Amino acid sequence: RESEFLQAVREVLLSVEEVYNQHPEFEKNGIIERIVEPDRIFTFRVPWVDDAGKVHVNIGYRVQFNNAIGPYKGGIRFHPSVNLSILKFLGFEQTFKNALTTLPMGGGKGGSDFAPKGRSEAEIMRFCQSFMTELWQNIGPDTDIPAGDIGVGGREVAYMYGMYKKLARECTGTMTGKGFEFGGSRLRPESTGFGAVYFVHNM
Repeated sequence: RESEFLQAVREVLLSVEEVYNQHPEFEKNGIIERIVEPDRIFTFRVPWVDDAGKVHVNIGYRVQFNNAIGPYKGGIRFHPSVNLSILKFLGFEQTFKNALTTLPMGGGKGGSDFAPKGRSEAEIMRFCQSFMTELWQNIGPDTDIPAGDIGVGGREVAYMYGMYKKLARECTGTMTGKGFEFGGSRLRPESTGFGAVYFVHNM
């Protein structure tokens, strides 16, 4: 049960064991217990209608893992393999990845077992809008900032962001990965490459 998540936790704990044992204050303050369980998990139904008029229901998740240093930040994944264990594992790792940037960002992850492959543009749009209808009250620029991931590119982010704006009646930095025309970064497509060059240059 939750094998992916438990494996990730085990690997991290083994890697910090020596340092942890040298600092009894970590145990006193329950540091391990506080970082290995999410702050909260949202699970919800995502009903949507296909092009033939048939109603489908998928499961949506948002794991708000840790916001000790800033708002939750992490992607949304749409893939049939998505389950709670995988998202807890990804949210756990995202917490550390974001902390390493030295920016004030916590960790989170979300998604659904929806399979975009083979679906029409209209079906994907309806699914994204339904997903955001269920999620929007639990995210925001100061609380939780989703982004794209597997199965969720600029198009899907734009659909979800459009629905968020409609429901929240505000235009804020609630999602990253938007196209430039929706307020996204002009350098978004190149950012990963620039980051890789920066990392190699400073190694």
